[in-house]
Amino acid sequence: MFDHVTIRGADGAASERFYNTVLRPLGIDETYRTGSFCEWQDFSLTAAARDEGVTRRAHIAFVAPTREQVDEFWGAGTAAGYASDGAPGPRPQYREDYYGAFLLDPDGNSVEAVHHGALRRDGVIDHLWIRVRDLSASGRFYGAIAPQARLQPGAQTPDRVQFAGATGSFSLVHGAPTENLHLAFGTDDDEDVREFHRRALERGYRSNGVPGERPQYHPGYYAAYVFDPDGNNVEIVNHHRAEPPAPTRPPRGPR
Repeated sequence: MFDHVTIRGADGAASERFYNTVLRPLGIDETYRTGSFCEWQDFSLTAAARDEGVTRRAHIAFVAPTREQVDEFWGAGTAAGYASDGAPGPRPQYREDYYGAFLLDPDGNSVEAVHHGALRRDGVIDHLWIRVRDLSASGRFYGAIAPQARLQPGAQTPDRVQFAGATGSFSLVHGAPTENLHLAFGTDDDEDVREFHRRALERGYRSNGVPGERPQYHPGYYAAYVFDPDGNNVEIVNHHRAEPPAPTRPPRGPR
């Protein structure tokens, strides 16, 4: 599913405190940080800049190994003064064994801890929902890049379009659009990176970075970037290495 997802906070230090507070009960520790960038495995946070605004209206659900850890996530957040967006409990409308809890981060994004029988196995983000202005237009964009992003069509309703990876999922829902989000999908083939960029530009989408190496992230980092219909930065990346990177790298992906 996701190679990494990056959000931007209005107050980077305040957002870092929030995510450390609520992710530690899930066993998700901060793996890398600089003065302006923090990373928890495949989730990262950076401070908003003048030309790169705050991420708003995103929904990010993190893997909770047990139901008890869902409760601890919510308890730690509310005890620290963060707003609840839904108390711990079953949500059978999603699946029979779905158990989740929801908080709002300092910028109002919905953050969830979730436990169910089909949790994502290869990352800390179980699923991501983004709001889109035009569901059909956004569905066409992500459908066009799905082969290179290794996404498969999932459930669809009049208000939601879902894509699935080997584990984990990504959904589009109609509403005031999510903004200033960066999401990257991984591949092990440079041709996927080139084809993603080519297909997107042929369909009229805007480039945010041509295919090529970005050695500032690490040697062999080969990626391309395109804006989705609501202006979020979408990347496909081949890391050219078999093992996960050590937590000593500079920030990945926004450029």
